[in-house]
This record gives sequence, C-alpha cells and structure tokens, in this order.
Amino acid sequence: MLKTLKSTCFLSLLILTFFVFVPIANSKTQNFLPRGSSLSVEDESDLLTSPDKTFTCGFYGLGENAYWFAIWFTNSKDRTVVWVANRDKPVNAKGSRVSLRVDGAMALTDFGGLLTWETNATGTYTDARRAELLDTGNLVLKDPNGKILWQSFDFPTDTLLPYQYLTKSTKLISRLKNGTLQSGYFSLLFDNDNVLKMIHDGPDISSLYWPDPSKNIYQNGRFNYNSSRIAVFDEMGTLISSDRLQFSASDAGLGIKRRLTLDYDGNLRVYSLNNLTWKWRISWQALSQGCHVHGICGRNAICVYTPDPKCSCPHGFEVADPSDWYKGCRPTFNQTCLQSEEKFVRLPQVDYYGFDLDYNDNISIHDCRELCLKDCRCVAFSYRLTERHCYTKNALFNGCKSPNFEGSIYLRMPVSVETSESNVLNEIGLKCPLAEPKIVVGSPDMYTSTDRRMRWHYLYSFVAALGGIEILFVIAGFWLHFGRRHGLPASGEDGYKLMSSQFRKFGHAELKKATKNFKEELGRGASGAVYKGILADERVVAVKRLEDSYQGVDVFWAEVSIIANIFHMNLVRMWGFCSKGRHRLLVYEYVEHLSLDKHLFPPNFLGWKERFKVAIGTARGLAYLHHECLEWVIHCDVKPENILLGSDFEPKIADFGLAKLSQRADKKSEFSQIRGTKGYMAPDWALNLPVTAKVDVYSYGVVILELVKGIRLSSWVVIEEADEQETELTRFVRVVGRKIECGENSWMEDAVDLRLNGEYSMNQVRKIVELGIACVQEDRNKRPTMDFVVQALSQCEEEEGIL
Repeated sequence: MLKTLKSTCFLSLLILTFFVFVPIANSKTQNFLPRGSSLSVEDESDLLTSPDKTFTCGFYGLGENAYWFAIWFTNSKDRTVVWVANRDKPVNAKGSRVSLRVDGAMALTDFGGLLTWETNATGTYTDARRAELLDTGNLVLKDPNGKILWQSFDFPTDTLLPYQYLTKSTKLISRLKNGTLQSGYFSLLFDNDNVLKMIHDGPDISSLYWPDPSKNIYQNGRFNYNSSRIAVFDEMGTLISSDRLQFSASDAGLGIKRRLTLDYDGNLRVYSLNNLTWKWRISWQALSQGCHVHGICGRNAICVYTPDPKCSCPHGFEVADPSDWYKGCRPTFNQTCLQSEEKFVRLPQVDYYGFDLDYNDNISIHDCRELCLKDCRCVAFSYRLTERHCYTKNALFNGCKSPNFEGSIYLRMPVSVETSESNVLNEIGLKCPLAEPKIVVGSPDMYTSTDRRMRWHYLYSFVAALGGIEILFVIAGFWLHFGRRHGLPASGEDGYKLMSSQFRKFGHAELKKATKNFKEELGRGASGAVYKGILADERVVAVKRLEDSYQGVDVFWAEVSIIANIFHMNLVRMWGFCSKGRHRLLVYEYVEHLSLDKHLFPPNFLGWKERFKVAIGTARGLAYLHHECLEWVIHCDVKPENILLGSDFEPKIADFGLAKLSQRADKKSEFSQIRGTKGYMAPDWALNLPVTAKVDVYSYGVVILELVKGIRLSSWVVIEEADEQETELTRFVRVVGRKIECGENSWMEDAVDLRLNGEYSMNQVRKIVELGIACVQEDRNKRPTMDFVVQALSQCEEEEGIL
C-alpha cells in the first residue's frame, strides 16, 4: 500500500511539474494568446514572440512605475518599440494585465481593474478566438477560421514596418521626446489635397514643414489628383505613395530589418538594423537640415547649427524650461510700444517662418523699421537687402539661423535691454533634444538589390488592385507632368489642372487667335520668336514659340515646372504654356517698353536715373537666380535684348533658364555647346572651362559698362598704329582702367555717354564703372558675385547728386 502511495505521489508530482513548468517555458516563445487568457505586468516572462523571434509583445516599462502594452524588436540593443496600445495612458506596475476576453475583445486594465484600452469598443470582434503576433510585427485577432478581425497595423503610432500601409484614415505621430512613448507634436499624414505631409501641431500653432511649404505641389515632385491616399513601405527599404512620393534606403535590398519612423525631432527616417551590433543606423531621412522642422525650438527660440541642430535664445530672451525646448524662450522685458524708448537688435542670417503682419517690396530698411514701430502688434521685422523685401512680424515661431539666408531679423525691444555690440545670438543652455541621436546618413552595405523587381511587381499589383481606376488616372497624370518621348497623350492634356491660380494651360487655337495668327513679332532669338497677343480676358501677353531645338518634351516640361514658379520683380513672369502636337509655346507677361537696346543705343536715349535703375534691378534679378532660387539657374545670355523695361522702367530679365534647361534632353552634353551672344560671352567658353554663374557676371559687366558709355562695346575697332583689332570693350577697359589706376580725374570724359550732358551722379558712375571692370576680368575668380554687386550698388542707390 505504502509503495503504491509513493508511486502515485511521484506520478502526481511529475504531472504537476509538467503543467507548471512547461507552460512557463512555452510562454517565453509562444506567439499567440488564446481566448480567456491574459498577460500580466508582474510576470516578466508573460510575452508573445513572433515565430522568427524578430518581434516581442508584452509590457514595456520606462521609469519606476510606468508600463505600456507594446511591440518591440527583440534583438535590437535598445529594444526599439514599434507599436503601443496605451500610448498616452501608462499603467501601474501592480495588478495591470492585458486579456483576450470571452467576448472576443482584447483589453488592457490598470490596477483595480480600470479599463485603459480595448479593441472591441464597438463590439465587432466577438468571433475572435486568439491574439497572435506575426513575423511582420503585426498583432492580430483571428476567428476560428484564421481570418484577421483586428490588427495593430491599422493603428500605427510613430513607426511603419514593411508591408504596413499608411492610408487616409491613419497617420504617424512622433514621440513627445527621447525616452518616452507619449504622443508628440509632429504628424505624418495624407492631407485633404491627397498629398503626404509632415505637420507640426503644437500647443500654440500648427505648421506644415514637409514637403517644402515655399514650393507648390509640382515643384515638390508630388501629385494630388488621386484620392486613394495610400503609401506602402516594403522589405526592400522602399516607400511608394499615391501622391508620387517614392524613396529607397541607401542599403536597399532583402535581408535587412528596417523601420520607417517619425522621430521625436520631427524628421522622418528609415533605420536599418546591423545584425552584428544590433544597433540602428539611418539609411534615409526626409530632411537633411534639422532646423527646417517647424516647432522644434518653441516660441521665440532659434535653431542653429553647431554643427548639429541646437536651440538658442536671442538677446533679451531666456529659456523657459532648460529641460524642454518645446516651451521656447520668454522675453526678459515688457513691450512698451513707445517709439522713443525702443530699439531694434539685428540678428544676421536669422529668420522666423510665418506670422507676417505685412509684406512690402522695394522699400528701404528705414521705411521697414518705421512700419514696425507704428504698429504695436509688431514684435520684429525681417529685411532682405538684396531684394529690399520687408516682412513685419506679430509673433516669432520657427526661428532658424542659416548661412544660406541673405537677410536679417530685427527684434523690437526697450532701449533699456542690454545687448552686445556684435548683435550675435546668445546661445545659452544648449540642451536641445536634437543633439541625440546624431544624424549621420548610413552608407550602403554589401547587400544588393537584384530582387527589387519582384517586390515592385507586388507593390504595383497591390496598389493597382486597391486604387483601380484611380491609379490609371495617376499614371496618366505622371505622363502628363513629365511628358513622353513622342508627345503628350490627348487625355492627359485635357485632364491637366491649373498649377496655380496665376498659371494655366492654353490651347493652341486660343493663342493663335490672341496673336492674330502670330502676326506682330516683338523679337527673335536663339530659342524662338516672340509675338504680341491679347487674351480673351484682355490681358496683353508675349507668346514665345520655341524652335525645333526646344521641341523635346523633357525640356519643355522641365521649363514649365521650374521656370513658371520662379518669382521676382526683376524677372519676367510666366503665365502659362501650350503643348499641342509639336507646338511648344510659353506665355509671358507683356512688358510695356520692350527691351533695353531699343532705348539705350543711338539714336535712342535713356536718362541716367533710368540707367541706374536698370543696373541695380538687373543685378537683383541675377542674384536671385544665382543665390536664392535654384543654384543651377544660369542665364548664359545676359544682354540688352534680354532685359525688358516695365512701365516705370523697372528692368525684368527675360529668357532666364532656357540655356540650362535645354540640356536636360541631352544629359551627355553638359554645356558642350557654346551659348550666348558674341561680345557678351565670357572667355570661359573659349577656354573650355566649366560653366558657372560667373559667365553671367561677365555678361552683366558688359551691359553696365554699356549703360555708362551708351554704345555697343561688343563691336570691333581698329588701332591704326599697329593695324590690329580689339573690341570696344577691351579698349574701354584698357583706357579707362589705366586712368583710374593712375588717379586721373579725366577718365569720366572717356567713360560717360556725352548725350547725358553731365546730368548723372558721379558716385554712381564711379561705382558702376569699377564694378563693370571687375566683372569683365578674364580670370573668373577675380569677378565678384552678383550678391556683392547688389550690395555695392545699394550703398549709392539713394544718390541724387547730378554733375
């Protein structure tokens, strides 16, 4: 009996051991939770693990007593979280659990049974029998037949995993700051115009910062005529979106674990996991310059590069909370609005985005200052010297210091506030959270992308199935926007929408009627002839009909999408285009007084005041093209014929960008063909040097010297003694330049147009001649930049003295 009892006890002990220890061991590797079961925060081994061990699901703790039900990468060194259920409601370390209830709902309860989160808010998942963590990192609820009833992929937090979709009803929201899982102020979502965007939505303001808000949809390479609103990120490291956004990781290919995350600093990045170190590295990011993210430094604060992005307070301000730069800077003074007791502190190369009270063009800095002083709402003004643009501000958000910004912000404050003479930024307490992680774009690994085509086929098939007819419309839109080799499809032309409220597509018949069958020719150049026309709305226009060399569709669409959206008062404005068969026409504003050559050279005459206005206005237009618009916009044919004069004789540069853009159809040429007009062409062409903006500087120098002399300096003259030929320009520079160097005062007699009869400003003439001679130096390195020219001419712009 005793022996039997011992055997029975031993057997019972084995059975008990099996049922007690085996489930514990299995809980560490199980990938599903059956109906009626739960995971407890108090048991660290209560976890779900995906079959391939890549992902883990369970309670994730931060701090002393804050836990989230989350999914994370099992092997990453920092256990990187990719999804959170109770993001803004952490639960207690005691008594909290997540259960798959008998009603089919998955529920998270806090201490005392308080419901914190559940999947079955509407009672739609009553058939759920198990919760399962898949190899993709997707937590799903399945019915008895294996059908997915609910999935975490439909409720992303700040991260997309491969084959997780972003749709019109979902979005990514960044973390509040590093080291927490709570929702922050930055979002990635499809906006109402069907474009995928990043937006800062802070306590005080909301602001779009990606894609570039200073450009329109097409300039940013997007497309908004597709309401599907879907983006998919795949295991190759590629994202494709219905708005035509597409990018790939630098290490694109199979075999790498990746994630697409909207980080706490507002930047969108692709991370790749190193299988040896289990650390992440950045393999793509949306913004290369972190200070372009709006809201990262808070109100009044300024983002600076040191070289990493840091937050800083300007003079007269102090950091509101050194541990949280999102709270920005607070003023150490009270605004008085008493003009006699106020001053402005200049912060060079600093600007604040938005919140403009007023904008004024072509006014002096003094007048801009007075506008701000007269308005008690004005806390600062921004001024751009090269353009003479004035922006008065009623609030200071999204401050940024950048060497690329050629202007200054002037802060309004009482004279009692102490400031340094240098007026530089006071970089106090540089504790901006942007210092971590350091942004370094990773280099490609040894992985290849030979299998990419297979994934593209899958992606396009999926999107086509989901979008259906709309996707066909997208493809047609793509063809329309970029053009095809043999012309644009008629359906695309008919369906093309307005690029902006000021720019539209014209029909060929419409322009033919407006120009009376191209009857009145205004001028002709290498790119084509220009005709005067009157539109149905009675606007007078200039219609350029491009020659055969400009018939390439790629060239034409590049011209349309880039040049049409360049805006400056000293550049001719494009109003529209026409594409019909082989017809390529551009519609420009009509400039009343036509080109400079028709007014300057004998027998015509132009007064000195108008001449100086042409010199400084043309310089501003070229400076905008070279430095503030697109770096590669080089005119290559600056001459009087391409400088048009408005009703007030304000100059407007025509045909900018045509020479460079025409190369897009032939990438191999790279400016192999000499461009420009004899007499205005820089020697760079003959020396076969790489073409830079300095070729425009040379041509500009010839033009302004012609403004002073009043004749063509590109013609040839004969030197009788040596019976040799030299250009008028060479002779002018040689004779006048030598006299200036020798200190002779008689040089103006050789330089200035006699028809002016002494009615000109001596200082302005001296400055223009000195700049002109510098611009036409054979060594291009000795030529000034157009920015320098603008600044130099601006110093004597107000001169009224006449000899």
